[in-house]
Amino acid sequence: MKLIYLVIILFGSFGSIHANETKYRSEARDKIETIYLAGGCFWGMQQLLRSQPGVTATEVGYMGDNAHKVTYELVKTGKTKFAETVQVQFDKTKTNLRNILAYFFKIHDPTTLNQQGNDIGQQYRSAIFYESLEQKILAQNLIQEITKKKIFKKPITTEVTAALKWNTAEEYHQNYLQKNPDGYTCHFERDLKL
Repeated sequence: MKLIYLVIILFGSFGSIHANETKYRSEARDKIETIYLAGGCFWGMQQLLRSQPGVTATEVGYMGDNAHKVTYELVKTGKTKFAETVQVQFDKTKTNLRNILAYFFKIHDPTTLNQQGNDIGQQYRSAIFYESLEQKILAQNLIQEITKKKIFKKPITTEVTAALKWNTAEEYHQNYLQKNPDGYTCHFERDLKL
């Protein structure tokens, strides 16, 4: 009888530990938000976005098309609908989506259609791929605000569209400028009041 009682106590304790761990993971997930940003070559975008307070993770990849098989060799031709994109995860207790998007507009030129610096083609377009209606509305409102304040001399070409399937880029693209500090980038932070 004592053995059965001991087994019940042990399993009850493990169940309680598991429940607490599940609750903790759920709370941690609830405070992390993800947005997908495209604005030219993803190497420079990732390098700058990762440095922002509250950003917990970044990954480069491709978004904007539903094709099942995607590679850099295919995307770089400009013949797909994919854009070089950065997946940005951030802690909502330390920053917010508006801050992330405002910084996004500071580090690329959203007025050049399908181009950033020397990079030309729709794979280098400016785009915000949203995961929720709230993200969509916030992005659209920020674009309207920037337009109204005439922060840029030309119209903003940034597309705001629903996120499609995320396609992680090849490993050699991940954290490229950390691995290659003198590598190519056309991104820099502009002194804009957003």
